[in-house]
Amino acid sequence: MSKLIEKLKLIFGDKSLRKRIFFVLGILAISRLVAIIPIPGIDAARLQSLFAGSEFLNLLNIFSGGGLSNLSIVMLGVGPYITASIIMQLMTVMIPKLKALYQEEGEAGRRRFAQYSRLLSIPLAIIQGYAFIKLLQGQSILSPLYFNILVVDILVIVAGSVLLMWLGELATEFGVGNGISLIIFAGIVSQLPQATSQLIFTFDPTQLPVYLAGFVAALLVVFGVVVVTEAERPIPITYAKQVRGGRVYGGLSTYLPLRVNQAGVIPIIFALSILLFPQMIFQFLSQSTVALVSNVSNFVLTMLANTWFYTSAYFVLVFLFTYFYTAVTFDPDSIATNLQKSGAFISGVRPGVATAEYISRILIRLTLVGALFLGAIAVLPLILRSLTGIQALAIGGTALLIVVSVVIDLVKKVDAQISVREY
Repeated sequence: MSKLIEKLKLIFGDKSLRKRIFFVLGILAISRLVAIIPIPGIDAARLQSLFAGSEFLNLLNIFSGGGLSNLSIVMLGVGPYITASIIMQLMTVMIPKLKALYQEEGEAGRRRFAQYSRLLSIPLAIIQGYAFIKLLQGQSILSPLYFNILVVDILVIVAGSVLLMWLGELATEFGVGNGISLIIFAGIVSQLPQATSQLIFTFDPTQLPVYLAGFVAALLVVFGVVVVTEAERPIPITYAKQVRGGRVYGGLSTYLPLRVNQAGVIPIIFALSILLFPQMIFQFLSQSTVALVSNVSNFVLTMLANTWFYTSAYFVLVFLFTYFYTAVTFDPDSIATNLQKSGAFISGVRPGVATAEYISRILIRLTLVGALFLGAIAVLPLILRSLTGIQALAIGGTALLIVVSVVIDLVKKVDAQISVREY
């Protein structure tokens, strides 16, 4: 406790760091304010019933910062920007110029890459906004809109998404931590009072063991997220001795850290997208006047509505996307080449191709642990809710993973600012 108090004194004693923290708090306050401004023409009762019966909408609501459940002007949240960033990273595999821009051209290249992601997020926001409005109209949650009103609503929704994207980047540049992650974090935390009050009002003394089990599970999830997020496999690396101008360089030993969870929460976002868009499309097609199209759509929707089928598909997709995203973002061949150029080697392993194969073998085993962990965390709340029937227990899993990961990253960034001040 004394160390915590001392650290808080250091944080608020530093004028620059204090300004950054208050700036982030201001940004988060604005993001929460706009999240409660709804678009017009909503049937609130139908909206609540729709969210109560849809797992994927509740999970998507996490990434919208709670704006989707209110159908606010920022109902899409930072989802289009995240989707655009994912698409751009996937395109680096297919387009060598983009890969060179992202990995080899330094800070200027990464800025151009980020600008392309911002531009791509606008058409994605238009498509998602239109799809959501049509889906909600089909569920009688939104009243029918004239064309000009529909265009205005879509423009407002897109502008809200761009606003949150801009606020997030401002928080990153002038605040502490990753602004986009902090906005998602604030949206999750803002839903905790509602989930807690729901748990209190529906409290059943006969379910006390279930509540205690849910609390213990939440603590275990937090512990597991901290351990897996911080866990890494060090690969010992030695730098060869070199003589230059009569002086000896190198001969040092260090290590290459490989994280157990290289992909973070990105595989969960991928899996949600794969499960989300087919359901939205089939919801739209289920209203078709063609009997075959309507019957097929209803059959697919019935399958996706089955909790155990949805949970199994969700786990498999998260598992596969963990491997896929790790393969996209971590290149053992590039690491081996850079080590060879700098005169470094792994003891007992030949430089070049052998080093890349050695790193790949270790990475595959590590990713297996990370993929199983992410899959288990993703489906845990769905399983708990199916077994107990208690909606509030579904607050765990993905939400806890994001919250704990963001807090860990924020603490590291604050510690780095304090270290700079001390030096």
